[in-house]
Amino acid sequence: MTILLAPDKFKGSLDATNVCQALKESLLESGKNLHIISVPMADGGEGTCDMLTEFSTGKKIELPVLDPFFRSIKGMYGISGDGKTAFIEMAVASGLQLLRPEERDALLGTTYGTGQLISDALDRGVSSIILGVGGSGTNDAGIGMGEALGARFFDSSGRQLKPIGKNLKAIHSIDLENLHPAIKQTSFTAICDVSNPFYGFEGAAYVFGPQKGASPQDVQFLDDGLRNFAEVVKRQYGVEINFPGAGAGGGLGGGAQLFFNIHFRSGIEFITEFIGLEELVKQSDLVISGEGKMDEQTLSGKVVKGVADLSRKHDKPLIVIVGRNELAAAKTALLGVSRVVTLIDGETVEEEAFRNTYELIKKRLRDEVIPFFL
Repeated sequence: MTILLAPDKFKGSLDATNVCQALKESLLESGKNLHIISVPMADGGEGTCDMLTEFSTGKKIELPVLDPFFRSIKGMYGISGDGKTAFIEMAVASGLQLLRPEERDALLGTTYGTGQLISDALDRGVSSIILGVGGSGTNDAGIGMGEALGARFFDSSGRQLKPIGKNLKAIHSIDLENLHPAIKQTSFTAICDVSNPFYGFEGAAYVFGPQKGASPQDVQFLDDGLRNFAEVVKRQYGVEINFPGAGAGGGLGGGAQLFFNIHFRSGIEFITEFIGLEELVKQSDLVISGEGKMDEQTLSGKVVKGVADLSRKHDKPLIVIVGRNELAAAKTALLGVSRVVTLIDGETVEEEAFRNTYELIKKRLRDEVIPFFL
């Protein structure tokens, strides 16, 4: 019997690799004759580039970069085993998780560090870059990233502007003459699971600005800045950067369209294609996936939804193990899941589920899956 393990991380308690390991241990302890395929998954968010690097038998590159407030931190990205593709997450250098809640400030944040990661990858001669766009603590439209790669931004008097969100409104002209020369020979793909436009009430500032420390007045100011930047880009370069997805990463999606002519892909779609997940599902007799919490967000491009779609397409039974299930039974049924197993139940409270995730996954599999499906 062939069993495919394709879970996401249990956020805050266990990464996807260890979720796979817990599942595998429990299955092997059953003593049954099993062929187990482990594929730790991600959906384009945190952990995606680690997963892609590992899957491509690549290596990690470490280098000093600047965080959203220009402070030096350790940055990291991955390069595939063949050296041709770099996997970069903007959140590593420009992420909200780098900031304490009280220091979040969308007006002063920059994506300069993300540009440093990209520049280093270009210096190493990669031919393609996969950029995870999400989890940002910034709202600078990617101009910090652009400056790290050679772009310059000026006000109406010709004064060069610092690449932060606050200065978007003052940009009058953009100089791309000194962009990193390897950009033209490199393909860029953004992994992005939001469809927000660059500006407007559904744009980067209004939707994501408040969580980055922006007050209502700041949000309006930043949105005006995004509109101004888009107008300057259109006037100077004829590039339209207000499109679905451009608001991702605090507007970095729109800026990337100017600097790289980047191609946008759904995270889970890109990943399933990259690792050949459909073929693995077809080869399997049983599929097991999982995540920390199954809820409405699960239905919009998360790992479990992607695995469920393929399992249903090829008529494979799917077991989903989650910390907590908040999805209505009718919607769970629509996913085509054979059984949902939860760590939190009448005997196990949330605190224990977070503290003892590994062993609880093994126990639930042993008690609620193996006797019925193997």
